[in-house]
Amino acid sequence: MPVKRLPFILLASTLFSGCSTSQIVENWHTPSAWFGTEEKNQQKDPLDSQQVVVAKGDEDLKADVAAGNGEDSASGAPLDDAISPELQAKAQQAREKLDNPARQSDASTRTDDLWSRLRDGFTMDHSVDNARVQAQLDWYVRHPRYIDRVVERGSRYLHYIINETEKRGLPSELALLPVVESAFDPFAYSHGRAAGLWQFIPSTGKYFGLTQSWWHDDRRDVIAATDAALTYLERLANRFDGDYTLALAAYNSGGGTVSSAMRRNRNAGKSTDYWSLTLPTETRHYVPKLIALAKIFDDPKAYGIDLPPLKDEPYFEVVDTGSQLDLAQAAELAGVDIDEIYLLNPSYNRWATNPDGPHRLLVPKQQAEAFQTALSEFPSEQRVSWQNYKVRKGDSLNTIARKFATTPSVIQQVNKLNSDLIRIGQQLLIPSSTKGSDAYALSQAQRLERTQDRKRSGNKVRYTVRRGDTFWDIAREHRVSVREVAAWNGMAPGDPLIPGKELVIWSKTSKPTMVASNTRGKAMVRKVGYRVRSGDSLSAIASRFSVNVRDIASWNDLNTDRYLQPGQSLVLYVDIRNSP
Repeated sequence: MPVKRLPFILLASTLFSGCSTSQIVENWHTPSAWFGTEEKNQQKDPLDSQQVVVAKGDEDLKADVAAGNGEDSASGAPLDDAISPELQAKAQQAREKLDNPARQSDASTRTDDLWSRLRDGFTMDHSVDNARVQAQLDWYVRHPRYIDRVVERGSRYLHYIINETEKRGLPSELALLPVVESAFDPFAYSHGRAAGLWQFIPSTGKYFGLTQSWWHDDRRDVIAATDAALTYLERLANRFDGDYTLALAAYNSGGGTVSSAMRRNRNAGKSTDYWSLTLPTETRHYVPKLIALAKIFDDPKAYGIDLPPLKDEPYFEVVDTGSQLDLAQAAELAGVDIDEIYLLNPSYNRWATNPDGPHRLLVPKQQAEAFQTALSEFPSEQRVSWQNYKVRKGDSLNTIARKFATTPSVIQQVNKLNSDLIRIGQQLLIPSSTKGSDAYALSQAQRLERTQDRKRSGNKVRYTVRRGDTFWDIAREHRVSVREVAAWNGMAPGDPLIPGKELVIWSKTSKPTMVASNTRGKAMVRKVGYRVRSGDSLSAIASRFSVNVRDIASWNDLNTDRYLQPGQSLVLYVDIRNSP
């Protein structure tokens, strides 16, 4: 959920360059949204970032609870809002498993409960007298069902996270951070492209080794993402001399943002503690949320809240599978429902584990030994199903991949092809699931299908992405917002639009077309080098080349707080039909 923070002058210049206020608001959170390009700072140290990461699941769940929906609505909410309609019953079961996992303790009073262990590791100052903390505390106290929900969800993961904070000697308050970030929904995905319990954006995830592929997304991996998040927080704490309020603020808005705020206060002779800094709105409420939660978990009875008992023991164990494994097969071998496998292993996008590894699965602790035994006796050739396919006239890797719900790169990898060239009569080996699609209700494809099929206002249009398309062009032609188009298709505005991808659009135009880009001339986008002249501004350059200020900043990784310098080289991507 990266938000590039732009100063007022850039906002004004953008307005004068021809963008409406609504356009700016729509694309405020992701400057790459208009062209669908990846952030240019992928390899930069996130400790120096100035990107705000807006917590996803916390606000969504809070809104649901605050609306007075109560238990019935809470338990009936669709998981990740993205499972096909015909599988809603199965999806509901999955949500119930997430919100009501099997308790590993009874309701009797214990001294070995997980909450005591959590409290023993509290080291942050909970006594801070601040109106922002009190406001958050008041909300939680008025909505005890919210606490129940996040505890029910988090009970799968909390023991592991608390254990990891203890190993590193970190404050155990950090184990509650996924409540703020994702409300402990492992499938949470934000409009700013952040994913998982810890809500990593792609660039920061990549920096910390959280790889992403067609098969998997490590940002949702319970073990890998927890390790990355705690490593990130450790480094931020070291940067700010052990002050975890500043480290948390930097986790949300970037170390560069916090350092700049501290420098401004220092120059003005003001205090540089977190509570005195002028920070983005999201960051100003971020730390108070965690402190308020910590106060409640430290003494729930003082706030009239009863925490469900959780025994101090692992919920899951890690089992080495040795190779790729179909998740439906894994569920049968472990004797659990496949939804339980997905909820413990939310990084897997498809019907099987990643063929490139790591070859491991998280399974419920009670079933771990039986699963290992069954797996050792299971024939290796049956771990994944394969289909032989004979190439026909007119086939390409793209058409074959669509037919078997896979990707060209996967087919190339499996068949050791050096290029995408294939010949008629050639035999290809295609990996496929052992069960029908209804057995994989929590796979990425099924979650996306539910999102696209959900009824909305407007006229439903199926649109196939063409080269040169942008979210902005598509949204404008159908009189909807960029964020709506992205949300309807399980995407974020900054996600790349791949030619051939099918989008669903709930158009507000009276006569929506099936292929909106036919109404536009074919884009003639070219890369152009430009040297800044005396008197140039981003607004003037954007106007001259009929592009957007935010795009120029994104393409060139510009710090928009600084002026352009004469002689500075810029790279522009312009439609040469509309440029001088």
